[in-house]
Amino acid sequence: MSKPLIRSNKTSRPSSNRNHRKKAVPPPSSVDGGDDSASVPPRIIPAASEPALLPREFFQVDALDLAPRLLGKLLRRDDVVLRITEVEAYRPNDTACHGRFGITARTAPVFGPGGHAYVYLCYGLHTMLNVVADKVGVGAAVLIRSCAPVNGLEVIQQRRGQKTEKPVLLAGPGKVAQALGLSTAWSNHPLYSPGGLEVLYGPEPDQMLIGPRVGINYASPEHVTAPWRFAIAGSPWISAPKSTLSPTQVLVNPLERE
Repeated sequence: MSKPLIRSNKTSRPSSNRNHRKKAVPPPSSVDGGDDSASVPPRIIPAASEPALLPREFFQVDALDLAPRLLGKLLRRDDVVLRITEVEAYRPNDTACHGRFGITARTAPVFGPGGHAYVYLCYGLHTMLNVVADKVGVGAAVLIRSCAPVNGLEVIQQRRGQKTEKPVLLAGPGKVAQALGLSTAWSNHPLYSPGGLEVLYGPEPDQMLIGPRVGINYASPEHVTAPWRFAIAGSPWISAPKSTLSPTQVLVNPLERE
């Protein structure tokens, strides 16, 4: 049996502690809500070279730049490896961003250095994983909305309580954090350091879809409609609603860059 490319890191506790435009194409039927029974990506990849950790500098850019660059990258915790397929950007002065509350015990990691995790409970039920963006004090992050399994499918299924290989397994931010076995104790963990939870280089997608973010009707109208949600075109591993994702919107509107 060939040695897997994705190695295991057994440090399972959290530590104490440019613009790149991609060509967009119309989504296939699976993104339009069609067949979601596509087989999962290979869970074991023959050894060739070890995926490298992303450097901290990779994350220290505007969240709107970081979000699409995270598509295709790998999340690894021990034997579980996921490919990021859908994200949302949350920026400073964004009425949907937790940074709008200022620095609190909960939101302090958002104002930390880019490349750290921000993990919080949504409505006290669902654990959500975010990647902090930009420099210290900015207050921005990228929400990981959906992933595809690369390694550790059985562990993922056990944690999720679902014996399936369909996108329902990981299409949604609460499902991603559950599959990785995360709690809020992982908040502020450096994702560029070896061990624990890591973000690694992965295959960059050729095309992507964009659209407005999900579940932020409390925000101001310009932020509700801002196209700051990004997904890999052609992937079935995308959360609902898929109909709001489009290849035709511009990436940035004039009012969205201060």
